[in-house]
Amino acid sequence: MPAAPEAPASEDEAFDLEEVLAKYDRESAFRRLGGPVGWAIAATLIAFSLFQLYTAAFGVFDARIQRAIHLAFGMSLVYLLFPTRRGGSRTSLPWWDVLLGLAAAAIPLYLVVFYQEIVMRAGLPTPSDIAVATVAVLLVLEATRRVVGIPIVVIAVAFLVYAAVGRQMPGFLAHRGFSFAQIANHMYFTTEGIFGIPLGVSSTFIFLFILFGAFLEKTGIGRFFIDLANAVAGFASGGPAKVAVITSAFEGTISGSSVANTVGSGSFTIPMMKRLGYRPEFAAAVEAAASTGGQLMPPIMGAAAFLMAEFTGIPYIEIAKSAILPALLYFTGIFIAVHYEAKRVGLQGIPRSQLPSLWSVMRQRGHLFLPLVGIIYLLMEGNTPMKAAFYGIVLAVAAAMVHPSTRMSFRDIVGALEQGARAALGVVMATAAAGIIIGVITLTGLGLKLASGLVSLAQGQLLLTLFFTMITSLVLGMGSPTTANYVITSTIAAPALLQLGVPILVAHMFVFYFGIVADITPPVALAAYAGSGIARSNPLATGVTASRIAIGAFLIPFIFAFNPSMLLIDATWVHTLQMGITSVLGMFGVAVGMGGFYRAAMSLPERLLFVAGGLLMIDPKLLTDSVGLLLLAAGIAVQIVRAHDQTGKPIGRSAH
Repeated sequence: MPAAPEAPASEDEAFDLEEVLAKYDRESAFRRLGGPVGWAIAATLIAFSLFQLYTAAFGVFDARIQRAIHLAFGMSLVYLLFPTRRGGSRTSLPWWDVLLGLAAAAIPLYLVVFYQEIVMRAGLPTPSDIAVATVAVLLVLEATRRVVGIPIVVIAVAFLVYAAVGRQMPGFLAHRGFSFAQIANHMYFTTEGIFGIPLGVSSTFIFLFILFGAFLEKTGIGRFFIDLANAVAGFASGGPAKVAVITSAFEGTISGSSVANTVGSGSFTIPMMKRLGYRPEFAAAVEAAASTGGQLMPPIMGAAAFLMAEFTGIPYIEIAKSAILPALLYFTGIFIAVHYEAKRVGLQGIPRSQLPSLWSVMRQRGHLFLPLVGIIYLLMEGNTPMKAAFYGIVLAVAAAMVHPSTRMSFRDIVGALEQGARAALGVVMATAAAGIIIGVITLTGLGLKLASGLVSLAQGQLLLTLFFTMITSLVLGMGSPTTANYVITSTIAAPALLQLGVPILVAHMFVFYFGIVADITPPVALAAYAGSGIARSNPLATGVTASRIAIGAFLIPFIFAFNPSMLLIDATWVHTLQMGITSVLGMFGVAVGMGGFYRAAMSLPERLLFVAGGLLMIDPKLLTDSVGLLLLAAGIAVQIVRAHDQTGKPIGRSAH
């Protein structure tokens, strides 16, 4: 059977995937080293993965020991793999990074080697303890800067300074202040700082889910998703854009990186969209918006979702269930926007003769769904996420053996171990740095103070508090990965929402959403910029277009904040069905209104009519649904009349 179209290789569309990733995704800008040094680093990466698999199979060590070994592996590898400067050489390893790598391994292992002595003198650190703790904080900050970026390091340093100069702070921010030794001890020798909950979650199941994704990628599941989406939707109006939406929704189940998703599937879908006739900005924006939403899509959401389970005490499977309806609405909105853009510009799909058949795709590679189905079953049966991920990896290898085209060789398995460990390094350092921030919050009580200040600033109004929380999450997300963004906002902004009576899951899901959509929100929209690098489009225009296409992500969190039943909280099946239908109609209204086309080009009043009707229907109440339905019906009627009046006039490319 014919395969899905490959990415065009014409000169104007040629691009280097590795360079695009390295430019917009710091975690992809690692050194490519050969020879004995390269082999040694690869062996260390593989050992890192094997350590995590061993503890998943036979049980983890004491919390601090487990986290210390995890950090020793991760931090040392960052110094060996990531240059001092982002634009530094990626083909050589200077001697000072070797020394830093050795120190980064030795410092966390100090806690392992002298564990009993440290426990016995808890609260009474020696001068050597303080020296080690100080070096540990500095190494964590520098490693985080290399692999994650400067913004989170600046925030962490600001928090450390705040802990030291509390007496000089104005008003409600003032506190008694802490000595250098007290801060260092709290950051390193307790489970409230670097070795806190975020690193603990990274050292158990986040790493394993990243490794699970690496194994799935080695089976060729990414190409399977693209072929499957082409078979399902490639022939429809604007087919390649719809393929991008479906593919990204699937890939979100195995990857938590918006930029990596954008570049991975976008390398195929963006050139196809451009070849079909989509503007470069729109093609890149569709892929970026859909790929960013991958982190919202159960069953395997972004790494922050696992932290949410730990912070809230709510089982991960319950969080995944609650995220289903909002995620489906998000992708429905993008799908509708893509469809009517294709109708507006007059774009057709790909001829069926150039597409694979659904039967052949499922017959040859349908078994690759088994690991995903298995991991859902294991989670629903009450297994811990760590056990579910471990058995998911085993199942991925076993399922791949079913067909020769997906079968994994020994080299593939070793490659997956290496790739998975390397992909986890950013999360390791982000969670370690986030631990410093949380450590200051627990040491000084800053979280409660900031939450109270946020509520006071909003004068106790929930809508204003939600708005300020959204702005905070978007600003933090401009320079921080989703994981670090969520940790900060969940300890500062989420408590403010809790003070106003918002359920804990709703408060945490709210900041989770806006931390993710920061990746497509200008002026720093990394996923959109990565897509523009492939499409050769204007980056800022791409970001603005992506925000318009993904408008649902900016609306849905406000809706479930006022009506938690959207997260299936205290919702019956009848109510859930009604809510699903009306919400889809609402997303239709918003998407069509934002795009400005249904049957014909819309005037501004018509666009407002559709958007207003859509917004009212997304809010699942009888009154809002009724009024919203009337507004949408009126808008549709006007559009039908307008289209009839334009009979015989071109509505296609002339409307573009």
